[in-house]
This record gives sequence, structure tokens and C-alpha cells, in this order.
Amino acid sequence: MSPPRILLCGDVLGRLNQLFKRVQSVNKSAGPFDAVLCVGQFFPDSSELLDEFMNYVEGRSEIPIPTYFIGDYGVGAAKVLLAASKNSANQGFKMDGFKVTDNLFWLKGSGNFTLHGLSVAYLSGRQSSEGQQFGTYSQDDVDALRALAEEPGIVDLFLTNEWPSGVTNKAAASDMLVGISDSSNTDSTVSELVAEIKPRYHIAGSKGVFYAREPYSNVDAVHVTRFLGLAPIGNKEKQKFIHALSPTPAATMSAADISMKTPNTTLSPYTFLDQGSHSKEAAKRPSDSVSDSQYWRYDVSQKRQKHGGGDGDKMCFKFIYSGSCPRGEKCNFRHDTDAREQCLRGVCLDFIIKGKCEKGPECSYKHSLQNDDSQRTHRSENASANRSKECWFCLSSPSVESHLIVSVGEYYYCALPKGPLVEDHVLVIPVEHVPNTISTSPECEKELGRFQNSLMMYYKNQGKEAVFFEWLSKRGTHANLQAVPIPTSKAAAVQDIFNLAAEKLGFKFLATKSSKSSDGRRSLRAQFDRNCSFFYVELPEGTVLSHLIEENERFPAQFGREVLAGLLNIADKADWRNCMLGKEEETKMVEDFKKRSFYWYLNQES
Repeated sequence: MSPPRILLCGDVLGRLNQLFKRVQSVNKSAGPFDAVLCVGQFFPDSSELLDEFMNYVEGRSEIPIPTYFIGDYGVGAAKVLLAASKNSANQGFKMDGFKVTDNLFWLKGSGNFTLHGLSVAYLSGRQSSEGQQFGTYSQDDVDALRALAEEPGIVDLFLTNEWPSGVTNKAAASDMLVGISDSSNTDSTVSELVAEIKPRYHIAGSKGVFYAREPYSNVDAVHVTRFLGLAPIGNKEKQKFIHALSPTPAATMSAADISMKTPNTTLSPYTFLDQGSHSKEAAKRPSDSVSDSQYWRYDVSQKRQKHGGGDGDKMCFKFIYSGSCPRGEKCNFRHDTDAREQCLRGVCLDFIIKGKCEKGPECSYKHSLQNDDSQRTHRSENASANRSKECWFCLSSPSVESHLIVSVGEYYYCALPKGPLVEDHVLVIPVEHVPNTISTSPECEKELGRFQNSLMMYYKNQGKEAVFFEWLSKRGTHANLQAVPIPTSKAAAVQDIFNLAAEKLGFKFLATKSSKSSDGRRSLRAQFDRNCSFFYVELPEGTVLSHLIEENERFPAQFGREVLAGLLNIADKADWRNCMLGKEEETKMVEDFKKRSFYWYLNQES
């Protein structure tokens, strides 16, 4: 599949006739293009162009291809964007754009979405302390992007209205035009964000000139960043305002390709930020740590008191915002699933937490929790349906990777993981949306035992032994028991290496030796406490190692995989994201697995 073709545009300033005439011309000669991304001021800077602009907004003129903008200020912006905000189709988090009209989308605040395979992050508007509804970004928007910086994966495109301060540092002077290096229309917050996010391309407007900086290397990353500043449409100097780009999505690139550097690559222009910005942040935010500050957004002390909890707790913004938090159990802030579900239904976060919304009728979100008893069952059913729709492992979910499934039983199914640690790495997953495999019915346990025994025989026939492990987070959603084959020659060392890893983290496993797997799992049920997170591993010779994780204990969610990666001398595969394959490769992996007689062993256990 060929890479997506994107057109980038500087400040439009309401000149939509000129923009789309140029788009159609370029599309005809060098297209087709998939989308237009606009940075800088999108709305007119005078009322003279308002009629032309509104012809497109109100559907009298056609927008030829999907067009996204972040410069939500100028003449007519408040009226147009307020109408878009109130549109019922734009309720809730819309990181992929509020629809203004056909093929026109407003990227509000900040966010990250996927566009034809490309990871696109954006910061809409300009910096302001006045808290305007449109045209400015908030500290919450910045914090959301800082949380994004800790997510795995590489951002392909980062869109901002204003240039980052200091982008010309270490750049070749011969490439600069007059006015490029002055500080007007630059933003130091953008500099800090781009240094943290490390996108492959950073596109900005508002400076009034075109500038393509040499690529620069990033601190603690193998890939380079290319900055592109675009001129406004209709500029008198005839500087470039539209630029075509066809980047291969980073998610599909090999490690060698993503790390390639051209001879003119410079050092990062933002290395001076590494020490200064963090010390400033620490001074500004008296929270537990600077890195923690990007995760919380709302004080939930009143909510916790209402439900019998403690005081002064704060909600993890990343969890509410995206449904997951890369810090997992290490996060110091609350992962509130109730609030997350309310947000998915389009309820205003200020209303959820504070009981009121300062924006009042201008807010585009819902201001009702619908908490009466007559609707409780209906809400519970809806919440379950919402979880199933979002869950990677629910068979009814549109997110499920069905091509990875290798066998489906009555209570469990087997699938190969998206990022396998080794060949024949298997996930055993409950069909029902349940948080663990320990506290299930006897019928479920019996079928799970059948799958485990089949896998053990299947691996043994290849000269390998099975290691099963499960991480049970008290905030978890859909359980999965992981089965990893290891060479028989390494089986004797498994317990020692798990104990050594536990010692390094400051705890000791509880070891239970059983002659039958069912006895070992029975002992796990006796230890398990639903109010705590829990980890266990079933070893080849029948020993079960388990650990009940205390409330404030730091425990890596990928612990089991990391330990086995060390045992097998494949430390680079400890993170599953480093092992992801394309869909064609995954499909072949499943076909190869099916050819290796797993079903014969499964039938022997029937």
C-alpha cells in the first residue's frame, strides 16, 4: 500500500477560494491527495472575506477533499465554532475533528488521532492567560500533550499555530530569511512540547514566511524531526504556502528506516531546554514530581468524599482522556472508570467533578449524570456495551483483531498476540468481559484447564515447556492469560530468574508446589483479593509463584514478559510494541500456527 499523500497549508486567513483552487490544481497534477492540514489563522482577518468563507461553511461552495484546521480565531470564528460545538454529532471527545461542514473539520484544543495510518498530534490556537473559548489553548491542552509524550510509538505530524521558540538554533544561517530568527509569533511552550513529543514532522504557521529547517536529531530517540514553517495564503512575497508530503507511517517502518539520518542533520535546537524547563516546571508545580503533573487535571476530593474515599485525590487526565494510562499501577492519580464512562457518553468533565460547569450554556457537553434509580440498570447495560465496544479482547468489539484468533471455545478463546515475544506465544482469553481468570465458574475453569493442557503438550512436542502468567490489575478490564514456550534446557532456571527479578523490585514471591495445575489455581483463588492487584506465574514443574501487590507498590505491568525476555536473551522484545507486525505478517503467523498441529492436541483434551 502506498503512503498517504497530505497537503500542508499555512495561514488561510479566510481565503478559501484561493486555497481550494490551488488544492484542485495540485490534486489534478500530482494527486490524488488524501487530506489538507491547515496551520496558522484559518478564519478571515477582515469582514471583507467573510461572505466567501461562509459560502463554504454553509454548503454553497464545495470543499474538494477533507480539510482539517487548528487556527480557530479570526472574524466569524466564534459564531461558526459555537454552532459546531452544539452539534449533537460533536459531543464528547472528538480528537479527530469537530465536523463544521462536509469535508471541513476543526481540531479543537489538543489531541492525537490517526489519519490514513499517520499519527497526527496538534495544539490549536495561541497561548493566552485570558481563558477565551476559541482561539487559545489551555494548560489542560498542554498537559494532555505531555501525557501523549510518554505513550509508546512515534508521532508522525505535529501541528501548531505558532513557531517554537529557538527552532533556528544550530540551523544553517544560509537557509534563513530576514525575520525568521526574531521572537515574534513564537511560543516557548511549543518548544517544550515538541522537545518532549519528538514528532517526525513539525508544521507551524503565523510567522508570515516559509522556512524548511534541516532535520535535527532528538534527545533519547533514534529518529529525526523536520520543521516546516508555512507562509500565509496571498502573501505579497509569493512565499510558499502549500506543501505536499507523502510520509510512510512510522508504525509501519523498520527500525533501520526510522533511524536514517541525512548528512545535514543537526543537533536538537531545544537541548538548552532539557535542564532549564524542568527546573521551571518543578518550581511552578508543587506536586509529587514534574512527570506526575501532566497526568492530573481535576481535583476529585469532593467525589471521593461522596463515595467514602479519602481527601485530596486527583484524577488521572490521561486515563479519562484516552481510557488508558501508560504508567499503569505506577500512576499516582486515580483511574476513575465511572468518570471515564460518563465522558464517553458526552458528559462535561467539569460537571462530573465539580457539579457545575463555568461555561454554562455555551458548553457543548452534557450536564446530566442521569443517576435516578429507574435508569440504573439501563446505565449498567450501556456501560457494559461501551466497554465491549472499546475492548481489544471482546469478540463483539469492532476493535478485536479477529484475524489473530486461533480457537474459540464456549468460555475461552485462544489468540496470538499482536507483539509476540517468541513464536507460538499464545493468549488464552475469556469470551466474557471479565477482569481475571481466577474467580470464574467451575465450567470456565475446566475449559481453561483444557486449553492449558493442550498448549503444554503442543509445546512439549517441540522440545519446549510452557510458562503461564497473568497480571490482574484491580483497575483491569478484560483478562488474558499468557502462555510462552521456553526451551526445555532453560526450564530449571525460570524460578530463579523470577525470584531474582522480584528481589530487585523489593518483594518475595509466595511459592506453592502442586502436582496438578488445578490445585495450584485453587491456591491462587484463596490468595486473590479483588481490592488489590495480583501477579502470578505457573512454572513448568508445577510451582506457582504469586504476589499480592500493595496499594502504593510500584509494579511493572509487563513484569512477566520482561523477565522471560531476560531469560531468553531477547531484552529488546520486552515491550510488545517493539515486536508488532503488519496485518499480512500476522495472518501468516496464524496460518503457520494452525499448521503445527495445535488442534490435534486440543482434540485430545476434549
